[in-house]
Amino acid sequence: MEKPRQYRLSRSESLFVRGPLTRLKNLVFIFKVLYNFIRAFQKMHFIGPCVTIFGSARFGPETAHYKNAERIGAEIAKLGFTVMTGGGPGIMEAANKGAYEAGGYSVGTNIVLQVEQKPNPYLHKWIYIPYFFVRKVILIKYSYGFVVMPGGMGTLDELFEALTLIQNKIINNFPIVIFDSVYHKELCHHIQRMIYNESISPQDMKLLFVTDSVEEVIEHIKKNAIKKFGLKKQEYKAKQ
Repeated sequence: MEKPRQYRLSRSESLFVRGPLTRLKNLVFIFKVLYNFIRAFQKMHFIGPCVTIFGSARFGPETAHYKNAERIGAEIAKLGFTVMTGGGPGIMEAANKGAYEAGGYSVGTNIVLQVEQKPNPYLHKWIYIPYFFVRKVILIKYSYGFVVMPGGMGTLDELFEALTLIQNKIINNFPIVIFDSVYHKELCHHIQRMIYNESISPQDMKLLFVTDSVEEVIEHIKKNAIKKFGLKKQEYKAKQ
């Protein structure tokens, strides 16, 4: 396992989005990004088909959101998928815990923040990534499905990243499940508003499956990931 890294953005990195840098500083930044991509690809190469679960770091074990994520993580692991999350606390921890305790394989991609996010204790493998955009590539690259639990801005960012890639046929039409219709009511209404105003196609709404049922989550993934892509269940006992 990786040890926590005391990574802080250098001055050149923190200035990267503010305006033009020297050619040398741009080149150094590019090599740092390349290094982190290569390191992540090597670390995650053998994790197998994943389902990625997105959600807030702020919901504790006493909340219904945490308990639902734990149950979903367990059921997805029983299908034979590796459960991947952002590796932190809250819903991420719950999903990893469910997979871990169900005998499945559990991985996390931890983002390095100014207040460092520590990996939760239910991970068989994790990696520290200093760039959000690199992290999002890893969360999507190995996944055959995405479950969006209640969360904040980061969760919405991850949802629309996956949705945009599928919409534009950059990646395959993997299932995207939005769990908890009450929490996501306004989000779904806004998507319907975009359809009404013709800023997206009515067909785009079909890329999302909204439910409050764990059983429906699993059936949707079975139909649109396992059967659709001909996946076979893998056992992970040897990896633990």
